Amino acid sequence: MKVFLATAVFIALVLAGFIIRAILIKFLHKATSRTRTQIDDLVLETVKGPSALWVIIPAFYFALQLLPDLSNRWDLIIDRCLLSLIILSVTWALANGVSKFLSVYAGKIVPALPVTNLTRNFVKTAILAIGVMILLDSLGVKITTLITAMGIGSLAVALALQDTLSNFFAGLHILIDKPVQVGQFVKLDSGDEGYVEQIGWRSVKIRMLPNNTVVIPNSKLVNSVLTNYYYPEKELAVLVQVGVHYDSDLERVERVTIEVAKEVLQKVKGGVPEFDPFIRYHTFGDFSIDFTVILRAKEFVDNYLVKHEFIKALHKRYGKEGIEIPFPIRTIYQEK
Repeated sequence: MKVFLATAVFIALVLAGFIIRAILIKFLHKATSRTRTQIDDLVLETVKGPSALWVIIPAFYFALQLLPDLSNRWDLIIDRCLLSLIILSVTWALANGVSKFLSVYAGKIVPALPVTNLTRNFVKTAILAIGVMILLDSLGVKITTLITAMGIGSLAVALALQDTLSNFFAGLHILIDKPVQVGQFVKLDSGDEGYVEQIGWRSVKIRMLPNNTVVIPNSKLVNSVLTNYYYPEKELAVLVQVGVHYDSDLERVERVTIEVAKEVLQKVKGGVPEFDPFIRYHTFGDFSIDFTVILRAKEFVDNYLVKHEFIKALHKRYGKEGIEIPFPIRTIYQEK
């Protein structure tokens, strides 16, 4: 009879607790939505999940009081299980809360502090490890002995996982120094280039222009020469090499070329319309006077389309103006 009574009390307490929990969450959600800070919203989102367990644990504990007297052994086991659930749920809620806080506020408080999946997972792991230590201590496990054993084991693991640890700490270096960030377009000294998709604890994933992904170990990335086309800004100069015949009027060539360049930057998607293009003559070549046309694109991949459209437009305009782009010429003297 007492078992049925305890079950009924447990179900009633759980239902009442979930109703009160739903009312409180709804009330607190309305209250936090009126404030300017996001801290209260983060706290509410953090405790929303574990609060369900915090409703069940007290209901289970009070229901147990109605059962016939259990042996001291079972009382101790149940008490330790309930205490373990409380400690783990609080630790998990705290780990999630700190992780969410870092995502929102770390970059604002300390701009040099990197906030990525690696950072958040590292912080969550550290908090969970502390929670496990507290749990073991509450269960009577000697932490000092465990820490000593973990120290010896960590040394053995470190020796066995040198490459993995090297990549891990290289990943931390990448996050702190920030030579690359997710979303940037980079080129390595190996020739690989593309958008940084993910910076992980072991490797960096770069999506190349052919839409395949190259995975680079963090330690290799740190030691490589890298060009970041998004630093210090996305816009970049687009250089096009051109050559004209020696008989050309160079002043006229410059004026026509700049007119074409301005039209292209105005019309082509990816060009910088407010930029004033210019040219610089630099070489008396074997069969032409060579110069460089300097245009500007909004980001690296836009330079391909800007060059494409500029070369087409310039070739067409030179044809109308009678400006000759010479073929290679070689003079041969033959003895009779």
